[in-house]
Amino acid sequence: MELSRLRAFVAVVQGGSFTRAAEVLRSQKAGVSRQVSELEAELGVRLLERTTRTLRLTEVGREVFERALGILAAVEDTHRVAQAVHGEPHGLLRVTMPLEFGLVAGFAWVQALLARYPQLSIEVDSSSRIVDLVHEGYDLAIRIGPLADSRLAARRLGELRYGLYAAPAYVQRRGEPRTPADLAQHDLIAFAPGGKPAPLRLQHGAIGTDTVDVAPRLRVDSRYAQRDAALAGLGIADNLQLIAAPEIASGRLQRVMPEWAPPAVPVHAVFPSQRFLTPKVRAFVEHAQAGFPVAGNA
Repeated sequence: MELSRLRAFVAVVQGGSFTRAAEVLRSQKAGVSRQVSELEAELGVRLLERTTRTLRLTEVGREVFERALGILAAVEDTHRVAQAVHGEPHGLLRVTMPLEFGLVAGFAWVQALLARYPQLSIEVDSSSRIVDLVHEGYDLAIRIGPLADSRLAARRLGELRYGLYAAPAYVQRRGEPRTPADLAQHDLIAFAPGGKPAPLRLQHGAIGTDTVDVAPRLRVDSRYAQRDAALAGLGIADNLQLIAAPEIASGRLQRVMPEWAPPAVPVHAVFPSQRFLTPKVRAFVEHAQAGFPVAGNA
C-alpha cells in the first residue's frame, strides 16, 4: 500500500474536498482524486460517497480513515526521530490561533520564524472555532484560557493581563470610579462574544475579588472594537493591557481604578504529541515563550 494514497485520502477527509486536499498536498485535484480511487480499488471498497456538492465517509471509510491516521502518525514519528538529529526547522507548519491574538502577537512570531528559517513554510488558521488538531492535521494551536483537552501536550507561553480603560474626555465628563460598585453608575463597553456579557470579575491585591453584574451600554465581540469605542469616549472597557498600552502612551486612553483588574488568563501552545517535537514545532514554541509580550502596568 502506497503512503501517498493514504495521505491523499486523509487530506481529502480533513479538508472536506479534493480541491482543498490538493492545496494542502501542493498537487493537482485530478491527481488527488486518482490516488483516492486507486486506494479504493486496492482495498476493494468505496471509502467516500461523492455528490456534486459534498463528500461523506462510508462506514468502512471511517474505519480506514482512523487506521490511516495511525499509520501516518507512526511514519511521522519516524521522521521526527531523524529530523531531531538535523535540527533545522523545515517543511510546512500548520498553526491555528484566535485572530485577535494573532494581531497582538502570533502573526509577529510567524514573520520572525519565516525570516529566520528559509526552509520553513507556515499555514495559519485564525478562525474562532476550536480545531481538532489530530483529525484536521494541524501541528500546533494557541489556546487562550484554561485547557480542556487532556489528550494534547501543552507548553505554557505566558499570560494575558487586563485593565479598565477610558478616554480622558469620558473621565472628565463622568468622573472616575473608585470601587467596583461605582461601575454601576458608568457606561460600560463589554467584550461579549455571543452577545451575552459575563459578570465582570475584578481582583485587588490587598482586598481580594469582587464580581460586578454589568449592564453594558455597548457589547462587542472584538477587543479592538472595544478599544475603539473607549477611544471614542463611549465608556469604560475591560481590555487587554497589550491593546491599551499604545493608547496609554499617547494619552488617548487612561487606566481607571488601576488597583483593580480582571484576572490574568493563561496562554498555551498545544500539540498532539509530547514524545517527539519536530524542529519546526519546537522552534515556534521556544520563540513564543522567549518573545511573549508583556505590557507592564498599562
